[in-house]
Amino acid sequence: MAIGLIIIGDEILSGKRADKHFPKVVELLAERGLQLGWAEYLGDDRTRITSTLRRTFASDDIVFSCGGIGATPDDHTRQCAAAALGVPLELHPEARAKIEERIADVARETGREPDYAAPDNIHRLRMGEFPQGAEIIPNPYNKIPGFTVRHGQGAHHFVPGFPVMAWPMIEWVLDTCYPHLFRQTAWLEKAVLVFEMAESTLTPLMEAIEAEFPLVKVFSLPSVGDERTRRHIELGVKGDPTQVEKAFDKLLAGLNGFRAEYQHG
Repeated sequence: MAIGLIIIGDEILSGKRADKHFPKVVELLAERGLQLGWAEYLGDDRTRITSTLRRTFASDDIVFSCGGIGATPDDHTRQCAAAALGVPLELHPEARAKIEERIADVARETGREPDYAAPDNIHRLRMGEFPQGAEIIPNPYNKIPGFTVRHGQGAHHFVPGFPVMAWPMIEWVLDTCYPHLFRQTAWLEKAVLVFEMAESTLTPLMEAIEAEFPLVKVFSLPSVGDERTRRHIELGVKGDPTQVEKAFDKLLAGLNGFRAEYQHG
């Protein structure tokens, strides 16, 4: 089981809007001792969204999907999720109640009584049409919910593209559905900055460490440098704390063998 993120919207791929979901989801997961396993960006294309969801529904992953669950012509996520599952869309009764609450709130703010039969309000109710069997995700911002689809051991959680709505909804899902997964795996990371060395020179050392310590991953992040620092590589190890310390000692011993110049980050 991995945790995945799907971000949907032409505006992200065209550059009209910068994606803020990826770093925030990484942050929300890290606060709970969890880690993102994969992420995908998709435009507002029904065929591609449906194909992607059909593939990810076949996994046992926990997936968060941001965007495209409204009722405008460029919102396709609800329809694509239903198509990928082979089930119809249906108006969820709890979603209907929440949307009608929102309609009443908006009407009363303008001093009117709510007209649930008005064409614009009937259109709003379409935002509560989810794949058959879905569960709702409460929206603390405007009450219009997202939805969850469970499959095998995993689940997909669909939220709006607006961060002000999406982020508290994702937090609610994590804290309500997955507290049993929090901080299950101990994790440690240690690194140094290695100056003026090629990755190819360090690769045999990295491979040897991973071979000796199977619960550790070695990472190498090269930088061309800037006005504050020279060309360098952030070189380190991460993983099970019981092996990270010994692996890091071996890393430093290897660097000393190269007579490398390095400093702790």
